[in-house]
Amino acid sequence: MTQQIVIAGSGFAGLWAALSAARAVALAGRDGDVAVTVVSPAPQLHIRPRLYEAVLEGMAPDLAALFEAVGVRHVPGVVEAIHADRRAVEITGNDGARVTLPYDRFVLAAGSRLFTPAIPGLAEHAFNVDQLDSARALDAHLKALAAQPETAARNTVVVAGGGFTGIETAAEMPDRLRAILGPDAKVRVVVVEQAPAIGPDLGPVPRPVIEQALAECGVEIVAGTAVAAIDADGVTTTTGERIAAATVVWTAGARANPLAAQISGEHDRFGRVPADPFLRAVGSEGIFVTGDVARAATDDLGNVAAMSCQHALSLGRVAGHNAAAELVGLPIHPYSQPKYVTCLDLGPWGALFTEGWDRQVRLTREEGKAVKREINTKWIYPPQPDRDAVFAIANPDYVIVP
Repeated sequence: MTQQIVIAGSGFAGLWAALSAARAVALAGRDGDVAVTVVSPAPQLHIRPRLYEAVLEGMAPDLAALFEAVGVRHVPGVVEAIHADRRAVEITGNDGARVTLPYDRFVLAAGSRLFTPAIPGLAEHAFNVDQLDSARALDAHLKALAAQPETAARNTVVVAGGGFTGIETAAEMPDRLRAILGPDAKVRVVVVEQAPAIGPDLGPVPRPVIEQALAECGVEIVAGTAVAAIDADGVTTTTGERIAAATVVWTAGARANPLAAQISGEHDRFGRVPADPFLRAVGSEGIFVTGDVARAATDDLGNVAAMSCQHALSLGRVAGHNAAAELVGLPIHPYSQPKYVTCLDLGPWGALFTEGWDRQVRLTREEGKAVKREINTKWIYPPQPDRDAVFAIANPDYVIVP
């Protein structure tokens, strides 16, 4: 009887979990009796780290040929329920049909969703760059501004949240607006960050560089306050400040996919499932967690994987390998990712490249931008559908280090 590895999600972690699992099955010579299945709405990898950009073509590369090359089956749909007690998941297919899929090992790689608190007007009036459809909606809205009468509000964009995504979105926005409204348009881009300073999660070391870069890009920073309400004409902050704006972009963090809540036990403040060193869900036999749904230690120093593409690529490889290895008799592999870097796109100024969890600045401006281009256009994209070439880089200890 064929054993089943089911993977929920075809994002960075889900894709590499599938490729790594297929590799382990092939290494053990078990291609005929261990099946790897990915469940997601489409066999695509959405390049979420780039959705702040103005040009959105090429942001959803097709994975069908890649899955076929390595023997991975794709089921179009969404996992709705996890039944750990009977090792099965319920799926709603793209056609609306509800089916049950049994598993011997299940890998939850469903990713994360934008954090959307109950702020008045957020759902009705704010845009975001969390998913491809929402990034396209923002792009259409920005392009439509050119047909509106010129006002200060039309020419103003408020970016709510001064974290990684907020900074990258804001740095691009002045040039993006001028390309739409004209080179002489008096545009205004404002980042509202509730922490006392921009980039609170990035720490104090790179902050002066970020502040300088945003200033050169023409971005204002309003820190120490949060967006309290959003309407069609702008935002009101918690300190009572009113900013007239026709465009508000919400970037205030992410939370693990709600499916993670169906796995028993405690979860962290982001909704992530605690994982053991082999990325097994603590207390849930037969279930692995990876990517943005996993709370996993990257080293022995107390650092935990961020909800990032950088960590998802390795987390996926390890979870997929171990899910298969348990079935085919290969050694399981502990997750470890002690090397940590960040590369923050800062629009026309360039980019900032840091190393270590204390984010020591290593490259700036055009040197940093060159690394960012490599990451964004090559390293994070799926490989070509060549089985041997894929398996050569799908091993659980393969790490891309700039």
